[in-house]
Amino acid sequence: MKLFGTDGVRGEAGSFLSAELAMKVAMAAGIYFKAHSTTNKILIGKDTRRSGYMIENAIVSGLTAIGYDVIEIGPMPTPAIAFITENMRCDAGIMISASHNSFEDNGIKFFNAHGDKLSAKVEKEIEDIYQNEELLLDAQVTAKNIGKAKRIDDVIGRYIIQLKNSFPRELTLQGMRVVLDTANGAGYKVGPTVLEELGADVIILHNKPDGFNINEGCGALHTKNLCDSVVKFRADLGIALDGDADRLVVVDEKGEVVDGDQLLGALGSYMNDKTLLKGGGIVSTVMSNQGLEDFMESKGLKLFRSAVGDKNVLEIMKREGINFGGEQSGHVIMSDFAKTGDGLVSALQTLALLIDTKKKASEVLRPFKLYPQKLVNINIKMKKPLDKIVGLDSKLKELDELNIRHLIRYSGTENKLRVLLECREGKKMNSLMADMIEFFQKALNA
Repeated sequence: MKLFGTDGVRGEAGSFLSAELAMKVAMAAGIYFKAHSTTNKILIGKDTRRSGYMIENAIVSGLTAIGYDVIEIGPMPTPAIAFITENMRCDAGIMISASHNSFEDNGIKFFNAHGDKLSAKVEKEIEDIYQNEELLLDAQVTAKNIGKAKRIDDVIGRYIIQLKNSFPRELTLQGMRVVLDTANGAGYKVGPTVLEELGADVIILHNKPDGFNINEGCGALHTKNLCDSVVKFRADLGIALDGDADRLVVVDEKGEVVDGDQLLGALGSYMNDKTLLKGGGIVSTVMSNQGLEDFMESKGLKLFRSAVGDKNVLEIMKREGINFGGEQSGHVIMSDFAKTGDGLVSALQTLALLIDTKKKASEVLRPFKLYPQKLVNINIKMKKPLDKIVGLDSKLKELDELNIRHLIRYSGTENKLRVLLECREGKKMNSLMADMIEFFQKALNA
Protein backbone atom coordinates (compact mmCIF):
# COMPACT_ATOMS: atom_id res chain seq x y z
CA MET A 1 0.00 0.00 0.00
CA LYS A 2 1.40 3.38 -1.01
CA LEU A 3 1.00 5.90 1.80
CA PHE A 4 3.04 8.94 0.83
CA GLY A 5 2.14 11.32 -1.96
CA THR A 6 3.81 14.55 -3.04
CA ASP A 7 3.63 15.99 0.46
CA GLY A 8 3.08 13.43 3.19
CA VAL A 9 0.09 11.14 3.70
CA ARG A 10 -3.13 12.74 2.56
CA GLY A 11 -6.75 11.75 1.91
CA GLU A 12 -10.34 12.05 3.05
CA ALA A 13 -10.47 12.06 6.85
CA GLY A 14 -12.41 9.13 8.30
CA SER A 15 -12.20 7.27 4.99
CA PHE A 16 -8.69 6.70 3.62
CA LEU A 17 -7.16 8.69 6.47
CA SER A 18 -8.87 6.83 9.30
CA ALA A 19 -7.92 6.85 12.98
CA GLU A 20 -6.54 3.32 12.55
CA LEU A 21 -4.32 4.32 9.62
CA ALA A 22 -3.07 7.42 11.46
CA MET A 23 -2.16 5.35 14.51
CA LYS A 24 -0.32 2.73 12.43
CA VAL A 25 1.52 5.37 10.40
CA ALA A 26 2.58 7.05 13.64
CA MET A 27 3.83 3.75 15.04
CA ALA A 28 5.75 3.00 11.83
CA ALA A 29 7.31 6.46 11.76
CA GLY A 30 8.07 6.21 15.48
CA ILE A 31 9.87 2.90 14.97
CA TYR A 32 11.98 4.51 12.26
CA PHE A 33 12.80 7.58 14.37
CA LYS A 34 13.58 5.43 17.42
CA ALA A 35 16.58 4.06 15.55
CA HIS A 36 17.98 7.60 15.32
CA SER A 37 16.64 8.95 18.62
CA THR A 38 18.47 11.38 20.87
CA THR A 39 15.70 12.88 23.04
CA ASN A 40 12.75 10.46 22.71
CA LYS A 41 10.42 13.42 22.00
CA ILE A 42 8.20 14.03 18.98
CA LEU A 43 6.34 17.30 18.33
CA ILE A 44 2.80 17.43 16.90
CA GLY A 45 1.00 20.44 15.42
CA LYS A 46 -2.11 20.77 13.28
CA ASP A 47 -4.25 23.17 11.31
CA THR A 48 -7.86 24.04 12.16
CA ARG A 49 -9.79 21.11 10.65
CA ARG A 50 -12.28 19.32 12.89
CA SER A 51 -10.76 15.98 11.90
CA GLY A 52 -7.46 17.12 13.41
CA TYR A 53 -8.72 16.09 16.85
CA MET A 54 -9.31 12.51 15.72
CA ILE A 55 -6.01 12.20 13.86
CA GLU A 56 -3.99 13.89 16.60
CA ASN A 57 -5.31 11.53 19.27
CA ALA A 58 -4.65 8.53 17.04
CA ILE A 59 -1.07 9.66 16.39
CA VAL A 60 -0.47 10.26 20.10
CA SER A 61 -1.79 6.75 20.84
CA GLY A 62 0.51 5.22 18.24
CA LEU A 63 3.62 7.06 19.43
CA THR A 64 3.09 6.55 23.17
CA ALA A 65 2.32 2.87 22.53
CA ILE A 66 5.89 2.36 21.33
CA GLY A 67 7.36 4.48 24.12
CA TYR A 68 7.66 7.96 22.62
CA ASP A 69 6.96 11.12 24.60
CA VAL A 70 4.77 13.56 22.66
CA ILE A 71 4.53 17.34 22.75
CA GLU A 72 1.26 18.76 21.36
CA ILE A 73 1.24 22.45 20.43
CA GLY A 74 -2.15 22.79 18.71
CA PRO A 75 -2.89 24.89 15.60
CA MET A 76 0.36 26.21 14.12
CA PRO A 77 1.69 26.76 10.58
CA THR A 78 3.61 23.94 8.93
CA PRO A 79 6.87 25.96 8.85
CA ALA A 80 6.49 26.55 12.58
CA ILE A 81 6.52 22.80 13.17
CA ALA A 82 9.72 22.50 11.14
CA PHE A 83 11.35 25.29 13.15
CA ILE A 84 10.14 24.26 16.62
CA THR A 85 11.03 20.60 16.07
CA GLU A 86 14.69 21.56 15.71
CA ASN A 87 14.49 24.36 18.27
CA MET A 88 13.10 22.04 20.98
CA ARG A 89 15.55 19.25 20.09
CA CYS A 90 12.84 16.76 19.17
CA ASP A 91 13.59 13.56 17.26
CA ALA A 92 10.88 14.46 14.73
CA GLY A 93 7.94 16.73 14.05
CA ILE A 94 4.48 15.92 12.69
CA MET A 95 2.07 18.36 11.07
CA ILE A 96 -1.57 17.35 10.65
CA SER A 97 -2.87 19.23 7.63
CA ALA A 98 -4.14 18.86 4.08
CA SER A 99 -2.76 22.30 3.19
CA HIS A 100 -4.98 24.00 0.59
CA ASN A 101 -7.54 21.16 0.37
CA SER A 102 -11.07 21.59 1.72
CA PHE A 103 -11.97 20.52 5.27
CA GLU A 104 -13.04 16.98 4.32
CA ASP A 105 -9.41 16.02 3.68
CA ASN A 106 -6.53 15.88 6.08
CA GLY A 107 -2.91 14.81 5.99
CA ILE A 108 0.17 13.88 7.98
CA LYS A 109 3.52 15.52 7.21
CA PHE A 110 6.76 14.45 8.87
CA PHE A 111 9.95 16.38 9.65
CA ASN A 112 13.23 14.97 10.89
CA ALA A 113 15.19 16.29 13.86
CA HIS A 114 16.68 19.06 11.72
CA GLY A 115 13.24 20.29 10.60
CA ASP A 116 13.61 18.90 7.08
CA LYS A 117 10.92 16.98 5.20
CA LEU A 118 11.64 13.32 4.72
CA SER A 119 13.32 11.98 1.60
CA ALA A 120 11.55 9.47 -0.64
CA LYS A 121 13.94 6.82 0.66
CA VAL A 122 12.92 7.41 4.29
CA GLU A 123 9.24 7.51 3.34
CA LYS A 124 9.68 4.10 1.68
CA GLU A 125 11.31 2.72 4.85
CA ILE A 126 8.34 3.93 6.91
CA GLU A 127 5.92 2.36 4.42
CA ASP A 128 7.79 -0.96 4.71
CA ILE A 129 7.54 -0.81 8.51
CA TYR A 130 3.81 0.02 8.20
CA GLN A 131 3.29 -3.20 6.22
CA ASN A 132 5.12 -5.34 8.81
CA GLU A 133 2.43 -6.31 11.34
CA GLU A 134 4.86 -8.39 13.39
CA LEU A 135 7.28 -5.47 13.75
CA LEU A 136 4.46 -3.11 14.78
CA LEU A 137 3.32 -5.61 17.42
CA ASP A 138 6.81 -6.25 18.80
CA ALA A 139 7.53 -2.50 19.09
CA GLN A 140 4.69 -1.91 21.55
CA VAL A 141 5.76 -1.45 25.16
CA THR A 142 4.18 -1.91 28.58
CA ALA A 143 4.19 -0.53 32.13
CA LYS A 144 6.67 2.26 32.77
CA ASN A 145 7.94 2.18 29.19
CA ILE A 146 4.71 3.60 27.75
CA GLY A 147 5.23 7.18 26.60
CA LYS A 148 3.54 10.32 27.90
CA ALA A 149 1.95 13.30 26.18
CA LYS A 150 1.69 16.92 27.22
CA ARG A 151 0.24 20.02 25.60
CA ILE A 152 2.23 23.27 25.49
CA ASP A 153 0.43 26.47 24.51
CA ASP A 154 3.19 29.08 24.64
CA VAL A 155 5.59 27.92 21.91
CA ILE A 156 4.00 30.34 19.46
CA GLY A 157 6.32 32.96 20.94
CA ARG A 158 9.39 31.10 19.66
CA TYR A 159 8.05 31.14 16.12
CA ILE A 160 7.04 34.81 16.31
CA ILE A 161 10.60 35.74 17.33
CA GLN A 162 11.98 33.69 14.44
CA LEU A 163 9.66 35.47 11.99
CA LYS A 164 10.55 38.92 13.31
CA ASN A 165 14.25 38.09 13.10
CA SER A 166 13.81 37.38 9.38
CA PHE A 167 12.73 40.98 8.79
CA PRO A 168 15.57 43.52 8.34
CA ARG A 169 16.23 45.20 11.69
CA GLU A 170 16.72 48.63 10.10
CA LEU A 171 13.20 48.56 8.61
CA THR A 172 9.74 48.93 10.12
CA LEU A 173 6.23 48.30 8.83
CA GLN A 174 5.09 51.59 10.34
CA GLY A 175 2.92 53.36 7.78
CA MET A 176 2.21 50.19 5.77
CA ARG A 177 -1.37 49.03 5.45
CA VAL A 178 -1.72 45.31 4.82
CA VAL A 179 -4.78 43.13 4.23
CA LEU A 180 -4.16 39.60 5.51
CA ASP A 181 -6.35 36.60 4.65
CA THR A 182 -5.47 33.72 6.98
CA ALA A 183 -7.82 31.22 5.22
CA ASN A 184 -9.39 30.31 8.59
CA GLY A 185 -6.30 28.17 8.94
CA ALA A 186 -3.18 27.58 10.98
CA GLY A 187 -1.83 31.12 10.57
CA TYR A 188 -4.91 32.83 12.03
CA LYS A 189 -3.14 33.83 15.26
CA VAL A 190 0.52 34.21 14.39
CA GLY A 191 0.03 36.10 11.10
CA PRO A 192 -1.76 39.17 12.45
CA THR A 193 0.43 39.20 15.58
CA VAL A 194 3.72 39.39 13.67
CA LEU A 195 2.57 42.08 11.24
CA GLU A 196 1.11 44.22 14.02
CA GLU A 197 4.19 43.87 16.25
CA LEU A 198 6.35 45.08 13.36
CA GLY A 199 4.17 48.18 13.06
CA ALA A 200 1.77 47.47 10.20
CA ASP A 201 -1.85 48.59 10.06
CA VAL A 202 -3.47 45.18 9.49
CA ILE A 203 -6.94 44.43 8.15
CA ILE A 204 -7.64 40.77 8.87
CA LEU A 205 -9.89 38.53 6.77
CA HIS A 206 -11.08 34.98 7.47
CA ASN A 207 -9.49 34.46 10.89
CA LYS A 208 -12.39 32.71 12.65
CA PRO A 209 -11.93 28.96 12.08
CA ASP A 210 -14.81 26.69 13.04
CA GLY A 211 -13.32 23.36 11.97
CA PHE A 212 -15.04 23.34 8.59
CA ASN A 213 -14.38 26.73 6.94
CA ILE A 214 -10.65 26.31 6.31
CA ASN A 215 -9.85 27.43 2.72
CA GLU A 216 -13.59 27.85 2.08
CA GLY A 217 -13.91 30.69 -0.45
CA CYS A 218 -10.80 32.31 1.01
CA GLY A 219 -7.05 32.09 1.30
CA ALA A 220 -4.45 31.48 -1.40
CA LEU A 221 -6.84 29.69 -3.76
CA HIS A 222 -9.75 32.12 -3.49
CA THR A 223 -8.51 35.70 -3.62
CA LYS A 224 -11.53 37.74 -4.78
CA ASN A 225 -12.40 39.00 -1.30
CA LEU A 226 -8.76 39.88 -0.67
CA CYS A 227 -8.46 41.75 -3.99
CA ASP A 228 -11.63 43.74 -3.29
CA SER A 229 -10.53 44.53 0.26
CA VAL A 230 -7.11 45.82 -0.81
CA VAL A 231 -8.81 48.38 -3.04
CA LYS A 232 -11.54 49.17 -0.51
CA PHE A 233 -9.10 49.88 2.32
CA ARG A 234 -6.43 51.45 0.05
CA ALA A 235 -3.86 48.99 1.29
CA ASP A 236 -0.25 48.77 0.16
CA LEU A 237 -0.36 45.00 -0.16
CA GLY A 238 -2.66 42.01 0.18
CA ILE A 239 -1.41 38.69 1.57
CA ALA A 240 -3.28 35.38 1.35
CA LEU A 241 -2.09 32.29 3.20
CA ASP A 242 -3.28 28.75 2.63
CA GLY A 243 -4.64 26.42 5.31
CA ASP A 244 -1.28 25.54 6.84
CA ALA A 245 0.39 28.89 6.01
CA ASP A 246 3.31 27.42 4.09
CA ARG A 247 2.43 29.30 0.91
CA LEU A 248 1.24 32.77 0.04
CA VAL A 249 -0.37 34.70 -2.76
CA VAL A 250 0.33 38.43 -3.03
CA VAL A 251 -2.09 41.11 -4.28
CA ASP A 252 -0.81 44.54 -5.35
CA GLU A 253 -2.28 47.91 -4.35
CA LYS A 254 -4.52 47.84 -7.43
CA GLY A 255 -6.21 44.67 -6.24
CA GLU A 256 -4.52 42.44 -8.81
CA VAL A 257 -2.92 39.07 -8.01
CA VAL A 258 0.83 38.85 -8.60
CA ASP A 259 1.84 35.69 -10.44
CA GLY A 260 3.96 33.32 -8.34
CA ASP A 261 6.78 33.21 -10.87
CA GLN A 262 6.91 37.00 -11.05
CA LEU A 263 7.12 37.13 -7.25
CA LEU A 264 10.03 34.66 -7.33
CA GLY A 265 11.77 36.79 -9.94
CA ALA A 266 11.27 40.02 -8.00
CA LEU A 267 12.48 38.57 -4.69
CA GLY A 268 15.39 36.71 -6.26
CA SER A 269 16.55 39.81 -8.13
CA TYR A 270 16.20 41.93 -4.98
CA MET A 271 18.26 39.47 -2.94
CA ASN A 272 20.91 39.49 -5.65
CA ASP A 273 21.02 43.31 -5.68
CA LYS A 274 21.49 43.27 -1.88
CA THR A 275 24.25 40.62 -2.26
CA LEU A 276 22.14 38.24 -0.17
CA LEU A 277 21.62 35.62 -2.88
CA LYS A 278 23.90 32.60 -2.67
CA GLY A 279 24.79 30.06 -5.34
CA GLY A 280 24.46 32.22 -8.43
CA GLY A 281 20.82 31.49 -9.07
CA ILE A 282 17.44 30.39 -7.77
CA VAL A 283 15.51 27.12 -7.83
CA SER A 284 11.99 26.62 -9.10
CA THR A 285 10.10 23.70 -10.63
CA VAL A 286 9.34 22.39 -14.08
CA MET A 287 6.02 24.24 -13.78
CA SER A 288 7.62 27.69 -13.77
CA ASN A 289 7.21 30.02 -16.73
CA GLN A 290 10.01 30.28 -19.26
CA GLY A 291 9.84 34.05 -18.75
CA LEU A 292 11.29 33.54 -15.26
CA GLU A 293 14.24 31.60 -16.64
CA ASP A 294 14.94 34.25 -19.30
CA PHE A 295 14.71 37.02 -16.68
CA MET A 296 17.19 35.24 -14.42
CA GLU A 297 19.59 34.88 -17.34
CA SER A 298 19.31 38.60 -18.07
CA LYS A 299 20.53 39.19 -14.51
CA GLY A 300 23.47 36.83 -14.96
CA LEU A 301 21.76 34.21 -12.79
CA LYS A 302 20.69 30.64 -13.42
CA LEU A 303 17.29 29.04 -12.88
CA PHE A 304 17.58 25.48 -11.64
CA ARG A 305 14.43 23.40 -12.13
CA SER A 306 13.25 20.61 -9.84
CA ALA A 307 10.34 18.21 -9.82
CA VAL A 308 7.10 19.59 -8.34
CA GLY A 309 7.06 19.83 -4.54
CA ASP A 310 8.85 22.20 -2.19
CA LYS A 311 11.00 19.42 -0.75
CA ASN A 312 12.34 18.78 -4.27
CA VAL A 313 13.10 22.50 -4.60
CA LEU A 314 14.95 22.41 -1.28
CA GLU A 315 16.93 19.34 -2.30
CA ILE A 316 18.42 21.18 -5.31
CA MET A 317 18.95 24.33 -3.22
CA LYS A 318 21.09 22.30 -0.83
CA ARG A 319 22.94 20.57 -3.65
CA GLU A 320 23.79 23.84 -5.43
CA GLY A 321 24.42 25.96 -2.33
CA ILE A 322 21.46 28.23 -3.12
CA ASN A 323 19.42 29.99 -0.42
CA PHE A 324 16.32 30.99 -2.40
CA GLY A 325 13.74 29.04 -4.37
CA GLY A 326 10.09 28.20 -4.62
CA GLU A 327 7.10 27.12 -6.62
CA GLN A 328 4.79 29.00 -8.93
CA SER A 329 1.95 27.99 -6.57
CA GLY A 330 3.25 30.20 -3.75
CA HIS A 331 5.68 28.04 -1.80
CA VAL A 332 8.68 30.33 -1.35
CA ILE A 333 11.73 28.97 0.47
CA MET A 334 14.27 31.31 2.04
CA SER A 335 16.59 28.81 3.66
CA ASP A 336 18.39 31.47 5.70
CA PHE A 337 15.18 31.75 7.74
CA ALA A 338 13.05 28.63 7.15
CA LYS A 339 13.39 24.91 6.40
CA THR A 340 10.35 24.80 4.13
CA GLY A 341 7.97 27.13 2.32
CA ASP A 342 6.83 29.80 4.78
CA GLY A 343 4.05 32.18 3.77
CA LEU A 344 4.79 34.68 6.53
CA VAL A 345 8.58 34.79 6.02
CA SER A 346 7.94 35.35 2.31
CA ALA A 347 5.36 38.05 3.02
CA LEU A 348 7.78 39.90 5.28
CA GLN A 349 10.53 39.81 2.64
CA THR A 350 8.05 41.13 0.06
CA LEU A 351 7.16 44.01 2.37
CA ALA A 352 10.87 44.70 2.95
CA LEU A 353 11.32 44.92 -0.82
CA LEU A 354 8.52 47.50 -1.12
CA ILE A 355 9.86 49.60 1.75
CA ASP A 356 13.50 49.42 0.67
CA THR A 357 12.83 50.32 -2.98
CA LYS A 358 10.15 52.90 -2.09
CA LYS A 359 8.04 51.54 -4.94
CA LYS A 360 4.47 50.31 -5.18
CA ALA A 361 3.78 46.59 -5.44
CA SER A 362 2.43 46.95 -8.98
CA GLU A 363 5.72 48.52 -10.09
CA VAL A 364 8.25 46.22 -8.48
CA LEU A 365 6.60 42.78 -8.25
CA ARG A 366 6.24 42.20 -12.00
CA PRO A 367 9.82 42.54 -13.27
CA PHE A 368 9.23 40.55 -16.48
CA LYS A 369 6.43 39.48 -18.81
CA LEU A 370 5.06 35.98 -18.61
CA TYR A 371 4.84 33.82 -21.70
CA PRO A 372 1.31 32.57 -22.41
CA GLN A 373 0.75 29.50 -20.25
CA LYS A 374 -2.31 27.40 -19.61
CA LEU A 375 -2.73 24.87 -16.81
CA VAL A 376 -5.77 22.60 -16.60
CA ASN A 377 -6.61 20.02 -13.93
CA ILE A 378 -8.59 17.10 -15.32
CA ASN A 379 -10.60 14.90 -12.96
CA ILE A 380 -9.80 11.28 -13.71
CA LYS A 381 -10.90 7.82 -12.60
CA MET A 382 -7.53 6.08 -12.80
CA LYS A 383 -3.84 7.01 -12.84
CA LYS A 384 -2.63 4.95 -15.77
CA PRO A 385 1.14 5.22 -16.40
CA LEU A 386 1.65 7.97 -18.95
CA ASP A 387 3.98 5.84 -21.05
CA LYS A 388 1.19 3.26 -21.40
CA ILE A 389 -1.36 5.68 -22.87
CA VAL A 390 -1.74 4.84 -26.55
CA GLY A 391 -1.33 7.85 -28.84
CA LEU A 392 0.23 10.19 -26.26
CA ASP A 393 3.69 10.12 -27.87
CA SER A 394 2.34 11.44 -31.17
CA LYS A 395 0.39 14.16 -29.34
CA LEU A 396 3.53 15.33 -27.56
CA LYS A 397 5.56 15.19 -30.77
CA GLU A 398 3.01 17.48 -32.40
CA LEU A 399 3.40 19.97 -29.54
CA ASP A 400 7.20 19.81 -29.82
CA GLU A 401 7.01 20.60 -33.54
CA LEU A 402 4.95 23.70 -32.70
CA ASN A 403 7.58 24.79 -30.09
CA ILE A 404 5.08 24.43 -27.25
CA ARG A 405 6.55 23.49 -23.88
CA HIS A 406 4.44 20.86 -22.16
CA LEU A 407 4.29 19.22 -18.76
CA ILE A 408 1.87 16.43 -17.96
CA ARG A 409 1.76 14.83 -14.51
CA TYR A 410 -0.61 13.30 -12.02
CA SER A 411 -1.43 15.11 -8.80
CA GLY A 412 0.30 13.50 -5.83
CA THR A 413 -2.68 14.13 -3.55
CA GLU A 414 -5.84 13.99 -5.72
CA ASN A 415 -7.29 12.01 -8.64
CA LYS A 416 -6.34 14.67 -11.14
CA LEU A 417 -4.11 14.97 -14.17
CA ARG A 418 -2.37 18.31 -14.57
CA VAL A 419 -1.69 19.47 -18.12
CA LEU A 420 0.51 22.53 -18.69
CA LEU A 421 1.11 24.14 -22.09
CA GLU A 422 3.33 27.18 -22.70
CA CYS A 423 4.68 29.07 -25.71
CA ARG A 424 5.85 32.53 -26.71
CA GLU A 425 2.77 33.04 -28.90
CA GLY A 426 -0.49 31.90 -27.35
CA LYS A 427 -2.81 31.99 -30.36
CA LYS A 428 -3.24 28.21 -30.66
CA MET A 429 -3.15 27.49 -26.94
CA ASN A 430 -6.90 27.16 -26.29
CA SER A 431 -7.59 24.81 -29.21
CA LEU A 432 -4.56 22.65 -28.42
CA MET A 433 -5.52 22.44 -24.75
CA ALA A 434 -9.11 21.51 -25.66
CA ASP A 435 -7.72 18.73 -27.83
CA MET A 436 -5.50 17.45 -24.98
CA ILE A 437 -8.41 17.52 -22.51
CA GLU A 438 -10.59 15.51 -24.88
CA PHE A 439 -7.78 13.02 -25.45
CA PHE A 440 -7.16 12.40 -21.74
CA GLN A 441 -10.87 12.27 -20.88
CA LYS A 442 -11.21 9.33 -23.26
CA ALA A 443 -7.95 7.68 -22.17
CA LEU A 444 -8.44 7.92 -18.40
CA ASN A 445 -12.20 8.10 -17.83
CA ALA A 446 -13.45 5.43 -20.19
